[in-house]
Amino acid sequence: MEWVSAAPEWKCYGRSTCSSTSTFTSAQQRLPMQDGAAQDAEALIFKFTGACSAFDINASEAVDSLSAVLDNIAIDLAHSRDLRSHVGTSKPVFWSCLRKLWRDLVRAQLTFWDGDDDDQASTETLKHQNLRNFCKSLARLTRNLVAGVSINQTHAFENEPDIRRLLHYYTSWTAMEDHDDLVVARILSQTMSNLITENEPLMQVLWDTYMNLPEDQVVLIRLLQSSDGKSLVPAMMLIRNCIQGSRTRARLLVNATAGSRLCVCLLDKMAKTYEAEEGSEEARAFDLGYAIFSRLMEAGLVPELYSKLSIKDEIVTPHQTVLLKLIDSYLQSTPLTPKDLTTTKILVKLSQMLGTCFFSMSSYSQRAIRRSLGSPSSEHFSPVINLPSDMILPPAELDVMLPKVCEALVLVSQCIVTVTLDAEKETFNHGTPSASLQNIRAFFNELRFENHSLAESLIGVHSHAMSSVIFCIDRTELLRLLDRFLPRIIFGKPVQNQPGSDGPGTTPLSNASDTGFFYLKRDLVRLLGILCHEQKAVQDRVRQCGGIEVVMNLCVIDERNPYLREHAIFALHNLLKGNPENQAIVQEIRPTGQWDENGVLKDTVGAVRK
Repeated sequence: MEWVSAAPEWKCYGRSTCSSTSTFTSAQQRLPMQDGAAQDAEALIFKFTGACSAFDINASEAVDSLSAVLDNIAIDLAHSRDLRSHVGTSKPVFWSCLRKLWRDLVRAQLTFWDGDDDDQASTETLKHQNLRNFCKSLARLTRNLVAGVSINQTHAFENEPDIRRLLHYYTSWTAMEDHDDLVVARILSQTMSNLITENEPLMQVLWDTYMNLPEDQVVLIRLLQSSDGKSLVPAMMLIRNCIQGSRTRARLLVNATAGSRLCVCLLDKMAKTYEAEEGSEEARAFDLGYAIFSRLMEAGLVPELYSKLSIKDEIVTPHQTVLLKLIDSYLQSTPLTPKDLTTTKILVKLSQMLGTCFFSMSSYSQRAIRRSLGSPSSEHFSPVINLPSDMILPPAELDVMLPKVCEALVLVSQCIVTVTLDAEKETFNHGTPSASLQNIRAFFNELRFENHSLAESLIGVHSHAMSSVIFCIDRTELLRLLDRFLPRIIFGKPVQNQPGSDGPGTTPLSNASDTGFFYLKRDLVRLLGILCHEQKAVQDRVRQCGGIEVVMNLCVIDERNPYLREHAIFALHNLLKGNPENQAIVQEIRPTGQWDENGVLKDTVGAVRK
């Protein structure tokens, strides 16, 4: 940057650069303690108070002169923590002068356009530039002065309302489009972050204030809506510092109106910066956002946040989908095993949320697919008589929300799989499972929705009616419906399923670019295989639902579902292990056809379809 002392270097005192106590200074490195720091502080205070004594903010030359003095002092303060400490404890006159400068600046800046007319446009533009430069210099000095020194933070915190008002001014839509105004907004946000870092009382005061402000007055929301990565980092750092180690403040972030809006902005920004170049400001902002939501996860507040992000009459919102991605990532990197009572409660609440999400999304997906296929449980179904069995009908209805719901369903399934496997791993490592682990393992198998278990929701009950074209499908049969709705993809081309005796087929979804459906069948059959592992009651329910045949039909290659065949074979293994009744079902089944080299299913001579 063109201003040497304005470069927002990330400084930590006694910790690594990823510490939550990071502060902003303008020095390239912190110099060792100097002898005579007290004398240097006296000279600095004399220089500062002397420059302030005859200062008139309406005089352009005085503004330029004082700005230069402030820049030089800011550089000296950035070089020495000991100097900052002595300045803060030497003379009260220093703080009274600093207070007057902030007060005068706010008054001049926020009344700047009063009485303006076209004849004074050029003069007013020059005055605005002077005030902007002065604001930048004063913010830089304050930022460096309070870095890592709690007594200085306490003295300077009385200027927080004025700093916030100026930050609100410089984060307006017009200001954020101007590069010079954007630089001022960055330094002001860094100043605000440094004001409270490692200072618990000040963090509590500031957080309570922000969470009770009207939404349009919360400057953090305006900063998070910026496309400038350097403005995002200090805003996210302030949020993380405030909620780190305080469940009360973390709860406010989730439950307060301003806090919920902040979470929405954070999720929006993380979705946009996910693929940011490593080492960029945007990538650092994403890491800080991830740390914020990790803290909410550790505090057990994610289920509450997920509920807050809901919208009436929508099964899943874009922000809920992003949150599910963060939950999935967190569970993959940080196993949430019930090591103590607190963690167990968090895991139980999360499992309840995942179970509820699974049933609601599964039920919605089944209804949407039936409407598309024209199934009898759909209001669009009408029996068709005397049509060829291989006739393909157009979709009765297409639900534009279905891909998004299926995308979220994949994430929920992956989260359930991870939680369950972590419990299994903990049991295996310690030999005898604890009561909490046994409860977690059994929880998802005992879940019920409209008297159906999760396994039954995956498979369903399929019974043929007397007519060759009318069939009845129970409300819980996601995998069975998906096998008809989503054709397999081989060599980039869909492979049409045989309609069999179910009547005329319906055009399935064959566009492999619909990413919402990727991995869906694979993850669902994987979940089924885990749920029935050494659980005979679940194995029996799957058999009674006709699920063994469904799983066997999924032992195929599908480019939309990598490793689908392997997961289906593993699920079939778990269904048959220690269950003679299920093994007998497989023994009775004989293949009615085989796939040729072109991926076309050919009937086996002498085989009869049932």
